[in-house]
Amino acid sequence: MTFVTKLTLQSGDRAVLDDVVSTIATLVERKGAELKGPHPKPPRTLGVPQHKRTIGEGGSFSPWRYTVYTRTLEIVGHDAVARLVAERSFPDGVHVEVELEQIRPMGSA
Repeated sequence: MTFVTKLTLQSGDRAVLDDVVSTIATLVERKGAELKGPHPKPPRTLGVPQHKRTIGEGGSFSPWRYTVYTRTLEIVGHDAVARLVAERSFPDGVHVEVELEQIRPMGSA
């Protein structure tokens, strides 16, 4: 059975995100594991409303807007390398999600 480890990395700082992704790609390549990606997703611009008062009416300021950048990577097989990447520490501004999928060969039950 083969495992595919899918990493989804998000950050508001594209430079930091790209640096983390290139570090992961270099590490995986050096260890000889198969890497698919990085796959960039279109950036999302989000807005957060800002109210002038905490209660009652008082109007609001213009929304605070920020951009979130997303990259996905897939490590095929090489469980030890995937574990090494997933367990490392990441900068505070980078959010990481790890998803593990088991792939069974054709014809197996």
